[in-house]
Amino acid sequence: MTSPSFLAIDLGAESGRGILGKLDKRLTLEEVHRFPNGPVRIGDHLHWDILRIWNEVQACLRLAAAQPDISLASTGLDTWGVDFGLLDAANRLIGNPYHYRDSRTDGMIEAACKIVPRERIYAQTGIQFMQLNTLFQLFAMRQQKDPALDIARTFLTTPDLLNFWLTGCKGNEFTISTTTQCFDVRNHAWARELLAALDIPAAIFQNIIQPGSILGELLPWIADEASSKAIPVVAVGCHDTASAVAAVPAQDPDFIYISSGTWSLIGIEAGKPIINDDSLRFNLTNEGGVGGKTRFLKNIMGMWLLQECRREWNRAGKAYSYDDLTTLANSAKPLRSIILVNDARFLTPGNMVARIQEFCRETRQEIPQAEGEIMRCILESLALEYRWNTEKLRLLSSKALPVIHIIGGGSRNHLLNQFSADATGCRVIAGPVEATAIGNILMQAIALGYLSNLAEARALVVQSFNLALFEPGDSSPWEAAYQQYLQLRREEA
Repeated sequence: MTSPSFLAIDLGAESGRGILGKLDKRLTLEEVHRFPNGPVRIGDHLHWDILRIWNEVQACLRLAAAQPDISLASTGLDTWGVDFGLLDAANRLIGNPYHYRDSRTDGMIEAACKIVPRERIYAQTGIQFMQLNTLFQLFAMRQQKDPALDIARTFLTTPDLLNFWLTGCKGNEFTISTTTQCFDVRNHAWARELLAALDIPAAIFQNIIQPGSILGELLPWIADEASSKAIPVVAVGCHDTASAVAAVPAQDPDFIYISSGTWSLIGIEAGKPIINDDSLRFNLTNEGGVGGKTRFLKNIMGMWLLQECRREWNRAGKAYSYDDLTTLANSAKPLRSIILVNDARFLTPGNMVARIQEFCRETRQEIPQAEGEIMRCILESLALEYRWNTEKLRLLSSKALPVIHIIGGGSRNHLLNQFSADATGCRVIAGPVEATAIGNILMQAIALGYLSNLAEARALVVQSFNLALFEPGDSSPWEAAYQQYLQLRREEA
């Protein structure tokens, strides 16, 4: 009998991919399609090219179905958080969805908090304040009198929209819904009082669908065009971090994870939301996880800074690979310049090298010049940011948390992995790289009964993939750098 295979369609902010997972005694992966992704500028605004993304989703299905000796059991789709599409009364998409880095949300946190105090918003949603959050995108539409909000009858996050086009099933999957800051995480319902106060129409939000639910089968025309049978579509952890955390190869419940990609998401699994004065003060977030867990975490600008610098150098004719840049960083002098990676100036695309240099100039530090110096500055600053958040996670969970699991594409950066161990004093276990796709596949297998629960799924990850261990080294240089980092935070505040 042919072993079952599951197609993970994993859409990230920089690239998308279709990955087949074959489940036998181990889980094996095969990439069938990969494509670039990113914002499209129209005038002063950034959008997603959602129809091209939809075309690539269909290509993933078509290429997976064409693989020889494959018995495709199901498919599931995950994406980045917070972005969305609005449908009219005839279920037609209203306009091109905006990209979360679009500037229309500038100043919207402050404007919204004049209507509903920050403490009340956080008490309901438990979500970290970031101007890119869905709540502030919708509030910006109302403030700017965008007619789309009056026309809209249905709100669908990006994976919900694509799942609707795949199956005809409209709903809001739980893990992605919690990223919006429109969701009451304590009561597991939309935060209707908050939405009403900000004049956002609560009626457009859909019923909540739990991760691991089967949405339905591929629509007949999609199955025909993909030369596929009408396989089930599973609502996996539709937020990519939820799927990634499902694949953490943890054998002890007390661990920190860092889902390392365009964003670095550092957090723990909690049994329930942690919402108090300290979690608000530290701007930590409570997002829905799989298996009834809460992802208590902090969103940090991660490999985005590196990606933007690399794009800039490539446009100038310096075609560096990520490995090239890591090698250059390794050769640069250590701990000369530190940035606060979540500084607002680093949010939008373009001129990242100059912005990093500007930060160092303003804070009276040595200004990095060479590519290796810039890269080392980014990687060391990320490690120090990890240290700060590790301390806050320990404080708020009352747990020792001695191990950090780094998963996702960023786990391939051995230099950052070692810096993270050195800066935090934690043992770092790196891998698997394709954690999001793996978690997506595991949730499909659980939904269809091939795996019984999350514990069994994680044990399978340990059996199936090579992991790298990084022990902390000499901490004394990092202690001095951390004091400098803390001073920068004090000055920013």
